[in-house]
Amino acid sequence: VIRAKAVSAKEVDSGNDIYGNPIKRIQYEIKQIKMFKGPDKDIEFIYTAPSTAVCGRLLDTGGKKEYLIAGKSEGNGKMHITLCDLVSTWDSLSPTQKKSLNQRYQMGCKCKISRCLSIPCFVSSSDECLWTDWAMEKNNVDGRQAKHYACIKRSDGSCAWYRGMAPPKQEFLDIEDP
Repeated sequence: VIRAKAVSAKEVDSGNDIYGNPIKRIQYEIKQIKMFKGPDKDIEFIYTAPSTAVCGRLLDTGGKKEYLIAGKSEGNGKMHITLCDLVSTWDSLSPTQKKSLNQRYQMGCKCKISRCLSIPCFVSSSDECLWTDWAMEKNNVDGRQAKHYACIKRSDGSCAWYRGMAPPKQEFLDIEDP
């Protein structure tokens, strides 16, 4: 998971398919601004399919747009992204999302977020947070929960949604249900 700008793009061959035909990829050269989660080495290139029809992601290469990108890292300065990976412009993130990237989301790494596709839905264990944006906001994957909450592990080992810009209070972590 990185914050980065794409500075150039070119089409490259990345091997052959089972019939011997070359597989084309777009290679974006990027300027990494911050690594949130990943290898110790900076990401230099991001690879994707050449069009959205084959699950490629298109990035603006003017070097002005900053992106939050969650993809698959090879650990050697290369990353791969598809339409299924999170790629958002930095400016489209809410203040809570930006703050949570630095301070909150790591508190939920041992939590599981379970999607609720239609009401009613339930969690099966205390280490789950139920994500209801899809069901409650007409199939919206970028709804209120996604923009304003973080699923964090509490001191009793359970997981719960936390909202807000202030750090969680110790008494919240110990006894309060959100």
